[in-house]
Amino acid sequence: MQPLLLSSACCPPAAWFSLVVSHDEVFIDQHEHFVKQTFRNRFSILGPNGKADLVIPVEKGRTPGQPIREVRIAYHTEWQRNHWRSLLAAYNNSPWFRDVEEEIRPFYFRKWEFLFDFNLDWLQTILGLLRINKEIRLTAGFEAIPGRFDNFREAITPKVSCDQWIPGYVQQEYTQVFHDKYPFIPGLSILDLLFNEGPMAGAKLGSYPQY
Repeated sequence: MQPLLLSSACCPPAAWFSLVVSHDEVFIDQHEHFVKQTFRNRFSILGPNGKADLVIPVEKGRTPGQPIREVRIAYHTEWQRNHWRSLLAAYNNSPWFRDVEEEIRPFYFRKWEFLFDFNLDWLQTILGLLRINKEIRLTAGFEAIPGRFDNFREAITPKVSCDQWIPGYVQQEYTQVFHDKYPFIPGLSILDLLFNEGPMAGAKLGSYPQY
């Protein structure tokens, strides 16, 4: 199978990780431009009032086409406290919250300067929680991978419906916290799956036809 190229992402959906699992070589493009309203700085959870987006604010004054490596996280609002409260409201009663909490708590009580580093540390933490042993490599230049590769850098995005992300992809359903109020909602952050399925999360990422 060809190497996989993905964009930087913060707690992306299960579909993103299903691609990681299915490829032997995985690259994150560290030379791409930052794109607003993408999973680079946001993710979706399911709370008591339905689906909600948690956005990591970035510093203003960015020039068009700013490299993702140069984007700084903004701390002029208490977004970490607000995100943590949102996660508590959504998942405090989930089966595996206490087990996952210890690993993710630092992301809401420590400050990172750059968004890319924040996302990369999140990725390594989540791979550990999913029990996925996979080396994640960074590109030497924009889309700089020797030979042919599977480019999913812009495929998994909140700008389109999740059923359009990967042709043929099927996310395996599981019991979500508010299943008595809402039907199963696909395309949420991988955190939703981890809080609800714990050690079984890695086996429930979903599948798609191999490329």
